[in-house]
Amino acid sequence: MPSTDTSLRTVAEPSTLVAVRALMRRDLTLAYRHRSELLNPLLFFVIVVSLFPLGISPEAKTLQMVAPGVIWVAALLANLLSLDLLFRTDFEDGTLERFLLSPHPLPLLVLAKTAAHWIVVALPMIVFAPVLGQLLFLQPGAYWTLLATLALGTPVLSLIGGIGMGLTVGLRRGGVLLSLLILPLYVPVLIFGATAVDAAGAGLDVSGHLSFLGALLLLAITLAPLATSAALRVSLS
Repeated sequence: MPSTDTSLRTVAEPSTLVAVRALMRRDLTLAYRHRSELLNPLLFFVIVVSLFPLGISPEAKTLQMVAPGVIWVAALLANLLSLDLLFRTDFEDGTLERFLLSPHPLPLLVLAKTAAHWIVVALPMIVFAPVLGQLLFLQPGAYWTLLATLALGTPVLSLIGGIGMGLTVGLRRGGVLLSLLILPLYVPVLIFGATAVDAAGAGLDVSGHLSFLGALLLLAITLAPLATSAALRVSLS
């Protein structure tokens, strides 16, 4: 009888890998159905970068100097704007409580939701970044570095943002508190991402900057889902 019960539970409960894939597919499908909401971070990113030539100067030399920082700051703020999409809907409809009661490891479910969030929010920004770089007269040798830094840095922003969102998901007006919690943690990614693009434009070696961003990404993938899971348990307890 014990073996029969175990086999029945195995059949009834999907494996963790299947659950993670199903969760990512669910989030991507919901994002596709609500495309208008998901365009807001991308439009914010494009508008912020596009307004800088009007607010500073249209001269190419001036825009070249500020281009890496402008693109990275706009990407950071657009990511911050989109964090409410990560857990808010699941919290309001009760799905988040089911995640906590699920037999599957909560950190893996959190990682799946963060990966879906990155695909929907950050990936379009990475695609548009070279176009905005041309608008700001970015140095020709810095485009590949810009893409590399955004590809390494934006997942870190989403993972760190998940921690803050997990702590504030139960608050009705947690936007300001969320910003205060995670903006200081975003600073290293911003500094190394922008300086790497600037160094590439000057013809300098950027392997150290990229290695640091890669190390931050590995550290965030390892620790952030655990911290987010603990934050969610505290918020829903």
